[in-house]
Amino acid sequence: MTSVPTANWSVNASSRWDVSLAESGNLWGQAQGALAGNASLPVASSAANFSNQFVQPSWRIALWSLAYGGVVAVAVFGNVIVIWIILAHKRMRTVTNYFLVNLAFSDASMAAFNTLINFIYALHSEWYFGEAYCRFHNFFPITAVFASIYSMTAIAVDRYMAIIDPLKPRLSATATKVVIGSIWILAVLLAFPQCLYSITKVMPGRTLCYVAWPGGPKQHFTYHVIVIVLVYCFPLLVMGITYSIVGITLWGGEIPGDTSDKYHEQLKAKRKVVKMMIVVVLTFAICWLPYHIYFIVTGIYQQLNRWKYIQQIYLASFWLAMSSTMYNPIIYCCLNKRFRAGFKQAFRWCPFIEVSSYDELELKAARFHPTRQSSLYAVSRMESSMTVVFDTSDGVNSQANRKKKAAPRDGSFSGCSCRNSKTTSTTSSFTSSPYISVDDYS
Repeated sequence: MTSVPTANWSVNASSRWDVSLAESGNLWGQAQGALAGNASLPVASSAANFSNQFVQPSWRIALWSLAYGGVVAVAVFGNVIVIWIILAHKRMRTVTNYFLVNLAFSDASMAAFNTLINFIYALHSEWYFGEAYCRFHNFFPITAVFASIYSMTAIAVDRYMAIIDPLKPRLSATATKVVIGSIWILAVLLAFPQCLYSITKVMPGRTLCYVAWPGGPKQHFTYHVIVIVLVYCFPLLVMGITYSIVGITLWGGEIPGDTSDKYHEQLKAKRKVVKMMIVVVLTFAICWLPYHIYFIVTGIYQQLNRWKYIQQIYLASFWLAMSSTMYNPIIYCCLNKRFRAGFKQAFRWCPFIEVSSYDELELKAARFHPTRQSSLYAVSRMESSMTVVFDTSDGVNSQANRKKKAAPRDGSFSGCSCRNSKTTSTTSSFTSSPYISVDDYS
């Protein structure tokens, strides 16, 4: 979805995904890369006429190399640690965290298999990695980005169901795996044309990798507009609506009359998780927006591909898009105490990192199952109402006495104590499912 600067070649538009970049010495005409930009291949009129206006000085190449290398290192190691924290600790294996594993895997894979290769291709203007990897290189970025954004969308929908309709059972482990599998199947189907039409072409003095669309540049542009809608606009719209409703529910005011510690504990935990995921989504949206704008603008105004500074704009927008893969582990560490404890354990070999007994307890403590512990937590959020009436009549004294004796049992059951008065009524309208524990929100 992005156009890339062209050298003085005549342009025969064909495409290639990925940020395949504006090869530094861009032999490319329009390297239009969608989400992961497909570049159009320019065909040289003759090798003798070739002059490359996009050759960069060594110092600039060194700076870009450091920038891209930093993204790859932080993204790969950070997301691998996130996966380890979740899978190695039973307390972390919640529905939300399984989707975070999928998100981390997608980000780490794209950083490892796409970002660095794409940057090398851009710098050297030559494809060194063979035809098979050319197909994978054009195919995988769309797949990974689709898996990432729809993992976030699944989390948003799960949070919505857990908070807006908490009495419904949560997704089971099997259902979660089915959803994740479905996300990857749809991602593969969407990216398949990129694999199908990818080719390598040997040019005078170098080899190119690109997507040769049979319908030409118009088909390429249409495909990538569809990709932008499916992997950016639509999921962000869904998440914007769901998180707005959830935010109004959680921050719109506390439930009058419900002062139990359990209620406030769960409310605080829910707010923390939702806040963390909103930051993750906003980061993704901000990082990818310039890249999509770049693709659309250069797709419409193709003469911009010959502008002197267009390559630097391309490299900057691509770097920002790829940097989205490295921010999530940092966000988890800053906004979630259990992930923070996990990162401390992973880096405990560092002299300035101290793992306290509290940090170890955060990950090792057994998860609390309210239905197995006590009736206090199992029904503390269920709507309940109780009325006790006292009368001076002898005929009903025995009935009142029976109610007085029954009151302690009811009080312990509902988590409330009955006071001697003519009418006592307790109601809680902020319900929580008996299937959910505080761990699910932490």
